Amino acid sequence: MANFAKPENALKRAEELINVGQKQDALQALHNLITSKRYRAWQKPLERIMFKYVELCVDMRKGRFAKDGLIQYRIVCQHVNVSSLEEVIKHFMHLSTQKAEQARSQAEALEEALDVDDLEADKRPQDLMLSYVSGEKGKDRSDRELVTPWFKFLWETYRTVLEILRNNSKLEALYAMTAHRAFQFCKQYKRTTEFRRLCEIIRNHLANLNKYKDQRDRPDLSAPESLQLYLDTRFEQLKIATELGLWQEAFRSVEDIHGLMSIVKKTPKASLMVVYYAKLTEIFWISSSHLYHAYAWLNLFSLQKSFNKNLSQKDLQLIASSVVLAALSVTPYNQTRGASHLEVENEKERNLQMSNLIGFNLESKLENREVLSRSAVLTELVSKGVLSCATQEVKDLYHLLENDFLPLDVASKIHPLLMKISKLGGKLTSASSVPEVQLSQYVPSLERLATLRLLKQVSQLYETMKIESLSQMIPFFEFSMVEKISVDAVKHNFIAMKVDHMKGAVLFGNMGLESDKLQDHLTVFAESLNKARSMIYPAPKKASKLCEVLPGLGEIVDKEHRRLLARKSIIEKRKEEQERQLLEMEREEESKRQHLLKKTEEAEKKRLAAMFEQQRAERIRKEIEERELEEAQALLQETEKHLKRGKKKPILDGEKLTKQTLIERALSEQLKERQEQEKRLQKVAKTMDHLERAKREEAAPLIEAAFQRRLVEEKVLHEREQQLEVELSRQRHDGDLKEKNRLARMLENKMIFQERVISRRQAEFDQRRVEREERIKQIIQARKQERDIKRKKIFYVGSEEERIKKMREEEEARKREEAERRRKEEAEHKAKMDEIAEKQRQRERELEEKERLRREALLGRAPEGISRPSEIPAGSHTTEPVVVAPAAAAAAPAPGKYVPRFRRERPESSGPAPPSEPDRWGKPAPSEPDRWAAGSRAPPLQSDRRTSGSRAPPQDSDRLAGGGSRATPPDSNRFGGGSGSSKAEPWRSSRARNPQRG
Repeated sequence: MANFAKPENALKRAEELINVGQKQDALQALHNLITSKRYRAWQKPLERIMFKYVELCVDMRKGRFAKDGLIQYRIVCQHVNVSSLEEVIKHFMHLSTQKAEQARSQAEALEEALDVDDLEADKRPQDLMLSYVSGEKGKDRSDRELVTPWFKFLWETYRTVLEILRNNSKLEALYAMTAHRAFQFCKQYKRTTEFRRLCEIIRNHLANLNKYKDQRDRPDLSAPESLQLYLDTRFEQLKIATELGLWQEAFRSVEDIHGLMSIVKKTPKASLMVVYYAKLTEIFWISSSHLYHAYAWLNLFSLQKSFNKNLSQKDLQLIASSVVLAALSVTPYNQTRGASHLEVENEKERNLQMSNLIGFNLESKLENREVLSRSAVLTELVSKGVLSCATQEVKDLYHLLENDFLPLDVASKIHPLLMKISKLGGKLTSASSVPEVQLSQYVPSLERLATLRLLKQVSQLYETMKIESLSQMIPFFEFSMVEKISVDAVKHNFIAMKVDHMKGAVLFGNMGLESDKLQDHLTVFAESLNKARSMIYPAPKKASKLCEVLPGLGEIVDKEHRRLLARKSIIEKRKEEQERQLLEMEREEESKRQHLLKKTEEAEKKRLAAMFEQQRAERIRKEIEERELEEAQALLQETEKHLKRGKKKPILDGEKLTKQTLIERALSEQLKERQEQEKRLQKVAKTMDHLERAKREEAAPLIEAAFQRRLVEEKVLHEREQQLEVELSRQRHDGDLKEKNRLARMLENKMIFQERVISRRQAEFDQRRVEREERIKQIIQARKQERDIKRKKIFYVGSEEERIKKMREEEEARKREEAERRRKEEAEHKAKMDEIAEKQRQRERELEEKERLRREALLGRAPEGISRPSEIPAGSHTTEPVVVAPAAAAAAPAPGKYVPRFRRERPESSGPAPPSEPDRWGKPAPSEPDRWAAGSRAPPLQSDRRTSGSRAPPQDSDRLAGGGSRATPPDSNRFGGGSGSSKAEPWRSSRARNPQRG
């Protein structure tokens, strides 16, 4: 599969393959492009590709490829450009129709070419052999070879397009147009089988549309445009079905129209309803449903009278006469009398269905009154004024058949009326839906009705009548036909009669003793006699006994009243008990009935499913048998056509015809016929050989003589033409010599002019060559200068970039060196500071140790120091005894006095504080406990270094490292940021707390 970057490339490739005769490869290439997932977005080139694709499919009759391609193209342009799909489908159908018409025209031309003008001329041997072997005429063979394949492809085209466009709201008009064209195709070429399939396809599409209501782009039948398109399609289907004579399919089309009307709950236009009822009249008349035919005519008359304003009086009379005659043609008796209950129910369902189709709303249970009967339709005719619009002959006929009682003259009066009615009718000028009305079609039914009326009226007057007399009274039929009519009437209990052929008489009335009519007559006769007796002998009046009964009447009434009340209470109790028992029994019966009903329903479902499968299998088997029988009959007829009459093999009546036996018989007959034909052909060939040999022997000397005469003639002609050519050549040579002598005197002037022109052109050429060389030198010099300038610019830019790059590298190296130097200085400074801090911490630890020892010494000698202050250790300051007393007092606090936390935590380690040493300004330094109590942070230098980010200068650090006994110099606030103030504050606060110090 080749992948194309653009769709146009695939189209070009397909055209190249078509030009070299590879249409199959071109079609496959376009098919691969269309079905590829790469080109799922619609483009304008895809439309041109689809046009070429459908052209190839039509040329090669590839219906399957066309269907696949159109389905893929529908997916591509469904939501983008539906009109493109419509154009492609129209082009596809146009090409298919055009090809089919061309094939048909070619077949007709071939048939005309095969016609022979001379009927006595012998046929060619190959034509004879072909006709005897094939066994068919030239037209049939040409149709099978040329027309049938293209008709099959055209039918497949219509099916494909309908399948693609089904249930698509955006292409409803194209779907309807395709259906109409398919209907016209079936009508034009009498394709009844394809028409049935087409109707079934459209019917399935509508069923799927109603079944799957959640489909995308589904047509909305409630929309007026969509409904009108669907109705137009169904009415066109109905018209074509009636024109083709497919009455069952026409009735199904009527059901489709009624079903569509029921779905949308709307009534079509009056013009469509007129067509609907007009076609119903034809369908019911063909199916011999005269009652429904009459109702359809009645509705058609109402519509024409109400909505057709252009209806003339003559047309109205014809339509009204048709309605009246259709109603009179209905059989006057009920044909369901004596039928079983199932048949009666089926007839009711059929009446309900037909009444719905005709337009009457009927209930399902109407046992007490007639529905869709002859009497009802005749009553409506009179009430709606249809009879008044009919012709005078029809009115007279109606009164004779329905109202008058003329048993002896009814037939003689009806016969001339029927003759006149049979001549009425014709085309209607103002009713387009009813093109023609022929009243003669009702004459047989009316003659039958007149016969029944005559028999009915005669049976009421006579008991016996001769057959000859009855035959003379009925001029319509022979007595055998009258007998058949009477048998049907007696069967349905319309009349009571018997035919006695031995006596040649007709007996009216039932002769049996148990006759219902006889019993009725006796009863009526007895009642009449009783009335007459009562009138002749009235009954005597009896004396009143009221006076005898009056004295005890009150007691009797009271007693009877009490007895009735007691009886009423007993009856009420019994009724209550009986009702309770009945209620319980009904409950039990209901539960049993429900259980039984459930079982019955399940069994019925199983039975229906099995019956459906059995019927389906039986139907398939019957269809197969019928198809085989039809094929056998067709084969038999074809065999009989091709065989000679004298050699037909007789077919016995009891012999069973099967397809296999007919094929064997046809093959054997064809083989015998072929052998005989071969013998005849050999004989004819031999005769033709002898005839041809004789012809050639006779023609040989004549041909030789003609050849010799032709040689002599051609030799003389050759010599004459050669002499003429020599003379013409001599004359041309003399003329050329004279022309040469005349032009020779101008030769010198010509040479001078030629030299002059050549010299001038040479000078111009040299000058232009010099100018061109000079111009080329200038161009070369200018281009050289430009190249030099360009090279200098490139060199300058490169050197400048190198210089900048070198400077950038030097700057980066300098920065790296500076950073390395700073890193080293910082590392050295950090090492120095760590060393100073370590020394400071060491000194602080030593001081703390000394302080601790001093406190322990002071706390251990506190009592002794108080009694003998002279025993203070040497080396302590002279002003220290002032501090010792408070320290000693603090060491031994009084009961209930506040004790600081550090004294509570270490009571055993508390001792005399070591003497404070004065700083270099002469002030005593605060002791470590005082500094800790004042909230100062220790040690100062370490806290300064940890909290401050600045570095101390080298000279300050040397001075701090150099000495003195004091860890924190007075100017240490300069190095520590805000830590110096935090040390000064505790110093002042300790002085404020201890004023005795210093």
